[in-house]
Amino acid sequence: MIEILDVCKAYGSGNRALRDINITIGDGEFVFIMGRSGSGKTTLLRLLIKEEEPSSGEIIVNGIELQKMRRWQIPRYRRNFGIVFQDFRLLKDRNVFENVAFAQRVVGASSRAIRESVPEMLTLVGLSSKYKSLPQHLSGGEQQRVAIARALVNQPEILLADEPTGNLDYQNAVEIMDLLWDINQMGTTVVVVTHSQEIVDQMGGRVITLDRGRVIGDEIR
Repeated sequence: MIEILDVCKAYGSGNRALRDINITIGDGEFVFIMGRSGSGKTTLLRLLIKEEEPSSGEIIVNGIELQKMRRWQIPRYRRNFGIVFQDFRLLKDRNVFENVAFAQRVVGASSRAIRESVPEMLTLVGLSSKYKSLPQHLSGGEQQRVAIARALVNQPEILLADEPTGNLDYQNAVEIMDLLWDINQMGTTVVVVTHSQEIVDQMGGRVITLDRGRVIGDEIR
């Protein structure tokens, strides 16, 4: 599903964010990417979704060689991904239903498709009764569930979660991770970026560890 081959990323300042990264993630895997702040985790995600370009090396996603992709192809390519952020990024003036529906409107889904898909996603994340609620009336855990529903509503093959539990207490964090695990069991490849050793120890599985731009560990726990 994802091949990262000898990838380096350097910025104009001379700072090398990634150094000779080699990672392969198979179809349907659940993978943690761990590391301290500044280790290169977020840079790696940005490369995967073509927000940034590597200085050298190759990235291949679902058979697509990213370095050969033309600019006009990028929006369609990004539909392979659902993305969940630490800060939720919900539209504060729209209710839960409309926040999830927004992702479908962006890709031109029909009103009928939206009416069918959004309730299914809200049921999946356990928020079917909150569809009229505004984000400010939800707990942090509920807001992150809305963000996950929005990320999944277009049925992406890969879910990227960038510190999805960073703003949550431990109990909510565990519930969100259990939800991501359930989503993975349905066939979606899940990549979770985190610095939380506690969450990783709780969940187990494959853990890739970055330090100062290098892979220093890749193990099953």
